[in-house]
Amino acid sequence: QVQLVESGGGLVQTGGSLRLSCAASGGIFRINAMAWYRQGPGKQRELVARAPRGGSTNYADSVKGRFTISRDNAKNTVSLQMNVLKPEDTAVYYCNANIVRFGVPDSYWGRGTQVTVSS
Repeated sequence: QVQLVESGGGLVQTGGSLRLSCAASGGIFRINAMAWYRQGPGKQRELVARAPRGGSTNYADSVKGRFTISRDNAKNTVSLQMNVLKPEDTAVYYCNANIVRFGVPDSYWGRGTQVTVSS
C-alpha cells in the first residue's frame, strides 16, 4: 500500500518558478533513492534529478543550474525547486522512490503532476 503523491504543479510563465513536492506513505519502510522524472507529450520519460539517501545528487544536463532536488528523510518527502522555467520543461512530472518494504526492494511511482510553462 505504498503511495507517492506529488503536488505543486501548475501553469507558469517562462522564467518563473515552481516547487514540486512528493510524500511517501503506506506503512513502515525504508526509502533509498528518490528521484523526479518527467514526460512531455510524445516523448520518452526522462530522469530529471535523483537524490540517494546518502551521496551526491545528480541532474539532467538540461536542468543543471536551474533545478534543485532535496529530501527530508524524517518526513519521507522529496521536493524539486524549479527556477528559470522554459517551455521545454512542460511535462508531467513523476516522483519515484526505491523503497525496501518488509525486506523487499521495489520501485514506486506517483501518479504525476502537470507542469506547463507558457511562452
